[in-house]
Amino acid sequence: MKYKAKSFIDLFNSLHDEISCREFLEYQRWHGEPICPHCHRQSKEHYRLKRQGLYKCKSCHKTFSVTVGTMFEGSHVPLMKWFYAIYIFLSHKKGISSTQLAKDIGVTQKTAWFILERIRHELHGKFIATFNNLTQVDETYVGGKNKGRVKHAQGRSLKKKVPVVGLLSDGKVQTFVTPNTSGKVLKAIIYNLVKEGTTIISDGWKGYVGLSAKYDHKVVDHGTGEYVRDGFHTNSIDGFWSHLKRGIMGIYHKVSKKHLFRYCDEFAFRYNTRNLSDVERFSLFIMSTYKRIRYHDLIKLEY
Repeated sequence: MKYKAKSFIDLFNSLHDEISCREFLEYQRWHGEPICPHCHRQSKEHYRLKRQGLYKCKSCHKTFSVTVGTMFEGSHVPLMKWFYAIYIFLSHKKGISSTQLAKDIGVTQKTAWFILERIRHELHGKFIATFNNLTQVDETYVGGKNKGRVKHAQGRSLKKKVPVVGLLSDGKVQTFVTPNTSGKVLKAIIYNLVKEGTTIISDGWKGYVGLSAKYDHKVVDHGTGEYVRDGFHTNSIDGFWSHLKRGIMGIYHKVSKKHLFRYCDEFAFRYNTRNLSDVERFSLFIMSTYKRIRYHDLIKLEY
């Protein structure tokens, strides 16, 4: 069974009920050869049981379905609603709020929030960029307006804001929510990810001092109004920060510190797959669903 949809309408005309959605999921994840999630054997010889979507492994004899071990396992929400939520979430450049999604698919706001968080959980670590070429590195601070007067809470203050570090190379970005932007924190990230000898471009923040010992470090001093030096700039990573902040402020309005890394993953995934069509991005996501998080584990997460 092949799916050659070119648009949202084409795709969802073929995904009109639970059976068609399950078959689509099987096609994207297994390509005709079911994989047992218990012993990980992939084979066309697994037994198909009478109950729709249920299989029995020929090796370990345990039963399974295509949703076992995925974000869909244990969910009472129909796959059709899941697919709609995923498609909209991935195709809308600024995301979608749980309140709006709840109205769109007919679930409670709490259920919609959990669906979105499961999608974000799936995105964590899904796209790993490589930094062995020209690499832009920058940091930003995410946080809403302060209530009342809070002294010294502007700029790099951590009183109401959370620092996020980003690296961008070859049009791909990776982000990290950090406790601060000290040289120790910044260099630990850079040394771990960026190949020695790479050209690194940053602003004049003191945390980057010393990178020239291992890298070809280019500094663009924003403090003096400089944004390009000898053809080097950080405009690409700055553009990503702008998009991230507009999305958070315009759609989500407020993001908690412990869940911020998930929202950064969300915007990074869309940015890194921006050259794909919406259908291609949706299919890429569906074929690689392998994570599951339960509600009580999600709300207990600590930053």
